[in-house]
This record gives sequence, structure tokens and C-alpha cells, in this order.
Amino acid sequence: MPQQHVIHHISGQSFRLLPEKAFIWEETATLILADLHLGKITHFRKAGIGLPHQAEQENLAQLSSLILNEQVDRVMILGDLFHSHINEQWPLFKDFLKKFAPLPFVLVKGNHDILHESAYSADNLTIYPDTLIEGPFCFSHHPQENAENYNIHGHIHPSVLLRGAGLQSLKLPCFHFGARHLVVPAFGVFTGTAKIEPKKADSIYVITEEKVILVD
Repeated sequence: MPQQHVIHHISGQSFRLLPEKAFIWEETATLILADLHLGKITHFRKAGIGLPHQAEQENLAQLSSLILNEQVDRVMILGDLFHSHINEQWPLFKDFLKKFAPLPFVLVKGNHDILHESAYSADNLTIYPDTLIEGPFCFSHHPQENAENYNIHGHIHPSVLLRGAGLQSLKLPCFHFGARHLVVPAFGVFTGTAKIEPKKADSIYVITEEKVILVD
């Protein structure tokens, strides 16, 4: 049975949180995600780490599925689209953009997006080098501590450690809503996570393979 929609309201807007580690800003029909790190698995394989080659295709396959199954008017990526230098995933992503044209894509660049801006040229891709202010929000890759608007960013790959009644524990990726920021989970496979220490007033939604769950 499909999960009932998980909606978090912030700054008068509605975010529908998805188990695919992305969310939809419903008022603008925008699918928002961060940290795909396309090419990271290739990077690992070149370093001798035996990851399955087909795993490299999972990021774009999952993004494609979201676009096809959700009614969205735009896709926004909050940085680290690619893992580092140009790699075999770039022409695949160019083809991906053409497949979904004229659907607009937005990239707010991250620290791994180091290619010359000409390399990102595509008719339906718009680049922002640092931040994008839209509505009540400041979208970025890195946290913007002095942003006047509510800051929505990636980079951290947040997760929390849940402990059971016994000694068992489980670390899960999460959406972390603080007083002035939302930290978006990493969308890409094999990106790793970093354990955060949320404040008592924060809202944490952990992500399993099938559900998004608010942590009480």
C-alpha cells in the first residue's frame, strides 16, 4: 500500500517529503533534491573498490521515475550534481535533460560542481553559482548562516541514530528542519551520511526504503 503523503509546512508553504530522499514544493510544483554525485561510483571503481557497475545508473533512473510519476513543473538540484571532474555520466545527463525537455531544471552549484559553466550548457538547465532566493526561501548547496530567508540546502548528507529498547541502533538518512534551515538528504546512492545532533525544537523525518517518518 502506498504511503500516505507526509507534508511539512514551513513559511506558509507545503513540502511533500518523499522516501526517494527528495521533496516537492507543492505551491510551485517543484521537485527538489541535493547531492546526486553522478560519477562517484565510477570514481570508486577506478580506485579499486568493487561496486556494481549498474549502480551508477540508479540515480538517473530514480530521478526519471519521480519526474514521470509526480506532477512537477520544474526540477531543482541543490548542488553536487557531479562528483568531480567530467566523467562518463555527463553525456548521459545531457541526454537525460533532452529526454525531459522542455521541463526546466535548475542547478544551484555545489563544491563538487567544478566544471566550467560552458560544460553545463543545455536549453532547459539554468545555473546559479551560489544561492537562489525564491519566495520565502534561500536555496543553496552550503548552509547560509546569515541568510534572511529560510535556508534550504544540501552538502551535509544528514542522518540520525535511532536506538531501540535494547542495545540495537539504526542510522537513517533524514530531512532536518531547524528554526532557520532545512537540510536535505543526499539523493545519490553510495554518497554516505553524516550523523547530526538536532536541537529539541527541530523536526526530524527519517527515511526508510518505503516511508518517511516523523521522529517524536
